[in-house]
Amino acid sequence: MEENLKQQANIKSVVKITLFGPESTGKTTLAKQLAEHYRTQWVPEFARDYLQEKWKKTGAICSVDDMLPIAYGQTNLENASVENANALLFCDTNLLVTKVFSEMYYNYCDPKLDQAAREHEYDLFFLTDIDVPWEKDDIRDTPIGRATVFEVFKQALVERNKPFVVLSGNKETRFEKAVAIIDDLVLAKTLGFSTADFLQIQEHGVAMKNVEQQLHFFKNGVAPAHLLRPAKLSDGILKLSEKEFQMHASFYEAHKEKLTLSKFVPASGAASRMFKFLTEFINDFDVENESINAYINRKKASELSIFIVGMDKFPFFEAVYETLKQEFENFDALDRDLKNYYFIKVLLASNHFNFANKPKGVLPFHKYATQIATPVAEHLKECVHYATANKQSNLHFTVSTSHQSYFEQEVATHLIEVQNQNNVAINVTYSYQHPSTDTISVSPNNEPFRDAAGQLLFRPGGHGALIQNLSEIDADIVFIKNIDNVVQNHLDKVSLYKKALAGMLIALQEQVFNFLRGLEDATVTSIYISEIVVFLRDNCQIELGTDFQTATLEYKITTLQAILNRPIRVCGMVKNEGEPGGGPFWVRHANGVVSLQIVESSQVNLDDTKQREILQAATHFNPVDLVCGLKDYKNKKFNLSDFVDEKSGFIVEKNTAGLPIKGYELPGLWNGAMANWFTVFVQVPLLTFNPVKTVNDLLKSLHQGHN
Repeated sequence: MEENLKQQANIKSVVKITLFGPESTGKTTLAKQLAEHYRTQWVPEFARDYLQEKWKKTGAICSVDDMLPIAYGQTNLENASVENANALLFCDTNLLVTKVFSEMYYNYCDPKLDQAAREHEYDLFFLTDIDVPWEKDDIRDTPIGRATVFEVFKQALVERNKPFVVLSGNKETRFEKAVAIIDDLVLAKTLGFSTADFLQIQEHGVAMKNVEQQLHFFKNGVAPAHLLRPAKLSDGILKLSEKEFQMHASFYEAHKEKLTLSKFVPASGAASRMFKFLTEFINDFDVENESINAYINRKKASELSIFIVGMDKFPFFEAVYETLKQEFENFDALDRDLKNYYFIKVLLASNHFNFANKPKGVLPFHKYATQIATPVAEHLKECVHYATANKQSNLHFTVSTSHQSYFEQEVATHLIEVQNQNNVAINVTYSYQHPSTDTISVSPNNEPFRDAAGQLLFRPGGHGALIQNLSEIDADIVFIKNIDNVVQNHLDKVSLYKKALAGMLIALQEQVFNFLRGLEDATVTSIYISEIVVFLRDNCQIELGTDFQTATLEYKITTLQAILNRPIRVCGMVKNEGEPGGGPFWVRHANGVVSLQIVESSQVNLDDTKQREILQAATHFNPVDLVCGLKDYKNKKFNLSDFVDEKSGFIVEKNTAGLPIKGYELPGLWNGAMANWFTVFVQVPLLTFNPVKTVNDLLKSLHQGHN
């Protein structure tokens, strides 16, 4: 490439962005806007002045002989502008535009121009769309065929693997979009990412600021929760009598017809953990040279022993047994160890039951006299019992895309029967974790991990990602319950406590909404402020410090509005029976505020003796039995992302393709994702909490239809 077409070396690390596209698509306007916004240089289109001058002097229009002089002039303008650019340089055009026009109009491109156009590098191309009016001037051609011309320009970028983003919309929209993209690109460059990385992140929909924060967590760790004390009865957890539960349930029944209700069931992921110990057995057991009892002793596999002893009590026993009798001509005559081994193998085999790879929601959980029930079937029945208003019930599952067909088939099997039995229409919907909530992975030394193709690796953001799914539910009251937390029989009892929690929520909302409307009154008095303070203390266990008492009236109003105007959740808490998981605690935040939170053990610094002792002193467990109010006192949906504790979450160690990686999981749905909600904890009976973490949990009495 000759010297006059060489691009100036980027000695100042200037980020070069070029506007690229057909004529009259707003390139010059946007280049000027962006240069003014970022207080830097922009490179005008050399061809415009060059051809305008030619027209004035000779009346001649552009010809193939003008292409190379235009390229020289454009390169010279750009190189001169780099010297004076302030971190960013915006180019109204570039040599690739000249090359495209040369080939389009003259079916020829000078080899020197062709080479230079290929070699000139830019951090990003903005491909300007043709959705703006074409404006005539002396050197423009014609508005006819703009769509075809646009595709030629786009193909030129694709064929040469140039990094580009299409800009559409009016002048204001394009400018706003361009600024947002540029800010993210600059941040990406600062973090050490290439433009290709940046575009991959953009295409995935992940916010660049989130990637920045995740990298910070990997390098510095996630600050642990600071526990003050466990929440206990009369100190963070309300205790109600059966009469009070009945009263709140009746209040709910009296008010629900005016509300839109929904039941939200997190149900993503396969049941692999549920059968983990069985999978390990199949992989490690030496069927020819070892007895199962020897394996149990060797591996201390007590779970396997429990499974085998209770095998005939599982709801899937008969189906597996019948399959085995068909597979083996004399199955009943086989040695007991072989029968048990083949039972487990068929249960897990991909060409048979494949239970470990299916979602929990469609597995057999309960055996009734006339049918085997899955969690999906149980949730349909539950939904009708407590989440119905005006003969309409709404049930929403968050699922993996690969599992939705399983759910749809299971819903189709039971829906009509449940609807007919209860004279209720059930609207079942689904959603998935959004790719935009995925998180970046890093190597053990905290560098962004790349796969064999050099691409960044993103992983699902975990349970906390579902806060976005929840925010899309259009309902006044939302019941949340995990897919595996169902019981056999006892629907009336379970429903009573769910209704009671909802009744408490509605009553709390009414009071909170009245206070918020009152705080908007210009005649707010100190007496009214004191009434709210007493309510918060006595009913919600929210204490306001001495600073509040001595503050101005305006400050008090603003503070109370911030406390009251939040999404509300009423959470059922059961006594701790040794189940793994989170619990209720009083937590002090970095800003000094103390609040009730659901905290997982992984959020606590277990090396701190005092923190470990507080964790171990918990009296209650979180059964994830929530009733939520998602709308404010003006009946507008809250933006739930505004109430997430962005500084919480979990670092996890995983592997991919045999290589170790570290991942970041978002703040849990009922942990950090709801950290800044208005929260009330209520003790509920153990009857309401029956999770199935391992298959052996199905042997517990409440999954066997007993009290």
